[in-house]
Formats: sequence, C-alpha cells, structure tokens
Amino acid sequence: MNVNGGMQVLKKLESHLVEFKREWKDEFLKEVCAFANSDGGTIFIGMDKNGNLIGVKNPEKLLEDLPNKIRDVLSITVIVKLEEIEGKKIIKLEVPSSSIPVSYNGKFYVRTGSTKQELKGVELLRFIMRKQNTSWDSLPSEIGIDKVDRETLDMFIEMAKDRLPISRKDTTEKILESLELVKDGKLTNAAVLLFAKNPQKYLKNAFVRIGRFKTPVDIIDSIEIEGNLFKQLDGMIKVIKRHISVRYEIKDIRREDVWEYPLEAIREASINALAHREYLSSEDIQIKIYDDRIWFWNPGKLPEGLSTEMLRKEHPSKLRNKLIAFVFYYAGLIEKWGTGTIRIISWCRKHGLPDPEFVEEFGGFSVRFWKDIYNEEHLKKLRLNKRQIKAVLYVKREGEITNKKYQEINNVSKRTATNDLAELVRLNIFFQVGITGKGTKYVLNMNPQRGKRGI
Repeated sequence: MNVNGGMQVLKKLESHLVEFKREWKDEFLKEVCAFANSDGGTIFIGMDKNGNLIGVKNPEKLLEDLPNKIRDVLSITVIVKLEEIEGKKIIKLEVPSSSIPVSYNGKFYVRTGSTKQELKGVELLRFIMRKQNTSWDSLPSEIGIDKVDRETLDMFIEMAKDRLPISRKDTTEKILESLELVKDGKLTNAAVLLFAKNPQKYLKNAFVRIGRFKTPVDIIDSIEIEGNLFKQLDGMIKVIKRHISVRYEIKDIRREDVWEYPLEAIREASINALAHREYLSSEDIQIKIYDDRIWFWNPGKLPEGLSTEMLRKEHPSKLRNKLIAFVFYYAGLIEKWGTGTIRIISWCRKHGLPDPEFVEEFGGFSVRFWKDIYNEEHLKKLRLNKRQIKAVLYVKREGEITNKKYQEINNVSKRTATNDLAELVRLNIFFQVGITGKGTKYVLNMNPQRGKRGI
C-alpha cells in the first residue's frame, strides 16, 4: 500500500469489493461469508467507514487468530496481512471468491453494492444451484416412480426411436434412469413435469394460461392448460389455432392450409417457453392473442451471457432446464442447439411477417409475433412519419386512400400529401391505382418482398 497516496485512494471507497472496519468483531464473519459467496474482496481492519486510518490494537494477535477462526467457522482460507502506514498498523484481510456455497451459522450472505444481503427462499436455491452448476430440473422431488404416466412415456419412446436405444419392453425405471430422470428412487423435477400423471398436484404453477383479447382489458376467451409438458404443448397449439385464421391455397393440385402466423414458429416459441421457463417462479406461462399480434411470456430472464440481440444470430446454447431440453431433443421437438430463435425469424420472413420481437421484461422473457407488417410498431421502425403511419392504418381499415383524403385526415397541403404518398409507394407499402387525377387511389401491398425497397 502506498504510504503517501494509498490511503487517499481508499478514502470513501467502500464498494462491492472493499469494506472498512474500525476493529474486528466476530460478527464480521458475515462480511467474510458475503465476499466469499460473491466476487471476493478485501476487508481493512483499523479504518473508519470513510477510509480514514485508525489503527488496530494487538494486530499480531489478529494476524494469528483470524486465519484459524475463519477456516474453522466458514471452512475457507483467506490471506491476512499486517501493514503499517504512517506509524499505525492495520490488518488487510483478502477473501477469495469461493466456488462452493459458504454459510455462516447456517445462513448464506452475498455482497450487493457495499452491503451484505442474506439469501432466503427461492433466491437461496438459485444461488446454490448456480454455485454447484446444477439445474433445478435435475433436483430430486418427493415423487416416486409409481406416479409416472406410462402412456406418455410410451409416446415419448415412439417419438425418440431414431435418437435413443430404448424400447417399450424396458421397465419404466430403466428408461428414466437412462435419461437421468431418477435419483435415489425419486423422480427428478424434470421427470415430474414430463411424465407424472398430474404434475400440477406437486408443482402448482407449472401450467400455461392463454387469453384471447380484443383490447388489453377486453378478454374474449381464457383457458388454463395443465398436464405434463407434452400435453401442455399440444394444448397450446390447439388453443392458438382456434383463435387465428386460416386460408386455403391450391398448390400442385393439392389444397394447402395457410395460417396467418407460421405454425412452425408458434410451435417453436411454445417449446422454448416450456423448456426454458424458470419453474421456481410463482408465475405461469402466459400467451395473449390480439387481433394484430400474439405475445408469449414466460418467467425467467435469459441465461447469463446471452442478450436479446444475440438471439438473432448464431449463438451458444445455454440451457436453464437441461434434462427437459434433452428429453425434448430426443423426442424431436428441438432439432439443433441454439438455433430456435433464428429459425423463428426465418419462418416469419418466409411468411411475409415482420421479425418477431425478443424482449426481457416483467421479470421474464417475451416473444411478440405481429400478424402483418402494417402495425404501428413496425411502421415506426421503418421511420415513417406520423402522417404516413396514420394513412397506412387508415388504408388497413378502409381499404384505400386518395390524395384528398390524405390531406383531410392529416390536415396538410396537397404537395405534402403527394410527397408522403410517393414515398410510401417507393417503399413498396402502397400500390398506386391510376396515374393522375381524381381517379387515383392508393391501396396496401399485401405481399411486400422483405428486403426490397426498405421493407
């Protein structure tokens, strides 16, 4: 430590990594515990809370006692140094970050800012799992193998026959053990969700809620989907299809269903919600279907190291529920690791829809699908002005617009209307019907080519 300038550096700098104590008290073992459970840090003994030098009494005794006391109580090794500054002695206690959870009197503390916080309940369980590199779905439940729905398990065997060497002749226990879904004769949380006869009996919030909304407060239909994850997935798709429209096209003499949203993308988003939600949360998966969009929300933000922007390009797979993801993979529900969001984007583009939105919000993760590109959010992204957006929404509602009507609804001059409309035609949003004069009108291009003329 620099004698002349070092103390000035320390003044008023208590932080996530630094703590000052005038003297040592055994209750400060909580601070040591908090540093060890976080990113490590340094405790300076013999300084006030502002970093001013005080000095300590009997520093040699502390130098001898602290390492042993900390090792005996917390089972960790720290570095304790004696330093002398301006004739006063201080103790510098360096605490390394621990790779395993550290407790003090049966309680766990972490460092947050310049304070310590005790972890309890769900936060404590999250912390322990993170330290032990364990996923919640791999933890054992209190549920026995006899609660498995063999019919669902046989269905899975059929789905996984090309990827797993298992047979219906195998016992339930053997199959679950091969998937690491049993521990000490008890089902893991993943096994309960995937194969138990009534998962909600044990995990009450493990269900999906779907609502059909006319407005954010006007609910037309609402349903809760329970059962194991395979049944939930099937139910999610059925309910969503019930509330979106389909048209028919003839291709190669065959009639083909064309849904207003690509079902492949809807299915992928449903699978992701089930596989990646945080089941420790008291919240359920929620899906809201509006006239112009579908909103998926599931508890749990993205894993550390991933951002919403990364989801739009090749990225590593980071699994919150590893065993559930593996079972979905073996069942053919997940094809490649880390490619689901990229494929969702691709399916939407092929369908002529705007890119879906991936957002971390409300303590969870959202995916928004827009029915067409002519929604206000997407039009803003195209940098249309307010007049143009108003006109597009008018045509979407009324079917067409004239130059005169554009002037009326926006209270602008003919020249401004003409320029705005010409830009909308250039952007391939409007088609101009007629060349000049009163008969000219503008209609929406219902099949704009993405990537062409700004779309």
